[in-house]
Amino acid sequence: MQDELLAVQAKWQKANIIGIVRQTPRVTSFFFKPALPFFYRPGQHVDVRLSAPDGYQAQRSYSIASAPDSSETIELAIERLDDGEVSTFFHDAAEIGDEIELRGPIGGHFVWTTEDGGPVLLIGGGSGVVPLVSMVRHRAAQGSAAPVLLLYSARTWDELIFRDELLGLAQRANGFDLSLTLTREASPRENHYARRIDPAIIEDVLARLPMPPKLAFVCGANAFVTTAADALISAGVPANIIRVERYGV
Repeated sequence: MQDELLAVQAKWQKANIIGIVRQTPRVTSFFFKPALPFFYRPGQHVDVRLSAPDGYQAQRSYSIASAPDSSETIELAIERLDDGEVSTFFHDAAEIGDEIELRGPIGGHFVWTTEDGGPVLLIGGGSGVVPLVSMVRHRAAQGSAAPVLLLYSARTWDELIFRDELLGLAQRANGFDLSLTLTREASPRENHYARRIDPAIIEDVLARLPMPPKLAFVCGANAFVTTAADALISAGVPANIIRVERYGV
């Protein structure tokens, strides 16, 4: 069974775009229906491949935003990068009904399910929040009471991906807590931050958990992850419970 699963993960398969939703000025969610059964865990990602008529191919990896509990579709929140071949195609040309190729799921270290328990601290910068949102959605779908706190950093209020959904989940007061920090403007909400993540913010959010975290996940640009992980270690969080996912420079 394991060999069969690995074979499916390594194989490229066709997937159709069945939905497109704008999230922020630069991030849009694309919903895909794979041709083959697709089983994944929150935090995993996929490879996406585009092929031109002349045989040229471009490939990019994207974290999965949807939770495996929700439906048979896969949601990828794709940020437009002006020099990105794949992201500009999706933002400028992709339409519902288009067929693309994807492969996965990929990654076994940066994953969390309700069976892992908590408390869990999630730290995301920019589009690095996407795999963490998959974990948050999974928790909600399972009706889990595991304490989870998401610390999410973005440049502006309008660039917070899944902002309203996350604020709504936090209002349920069922063990999911949300802390936002904006780096280029003041937050319109109280009890949030208006600066880059620093050791003081990390100390604050750790104190909001009912007990020290069982696991901590950090995802974002390379410099962001380094800063956040170093601050966690300085705050006394054991390095062996910190899981990181990096992109860019």
